[in-house]
Formats: sequence, structure tokens, C-alpha cells
Amino acid sequence: MLAALIWARKDAGVTGAQLAARIGVAAVLVSKYETKERRLDVAEHIAIAWAIEAEPA
Repeated sequence: MLAALIWARKDAGVTGAQLAARIGVAAVLVSKYETKERRLDVAEHIAIAWAIEAEPA
């Protein structure tokens, strides 16, 4: 599921820094999600999906 979210972010043309600004977190947290150093909870997953205009799955 995380791979699909990363793909959707890149497909939307949104950088990690832009995503971080959209969801109100530090860019390092986006990096940690994407490298699996930190797990996403459901609320974060939904917020990221909305921020990149994707459907939360």
C-alpha cells in the first residue's frame, strides 16, 4: 500500500517537500514514511492521499 502511495505522489508531480508542506509536517517525516523508517497510521495515510488528490485505499 505504501508503494502505491509513493507512486501516486510522484505521478501527481508532488515532491516530498511539497507533500510535507501540504500535510503540515517536516520533510524528514515524509522521507521516513517512504523509506519505512516510520509507519503511517490510518489518519496520516488518508491525509497524504487527499494532499496528492488520490483516493485513499
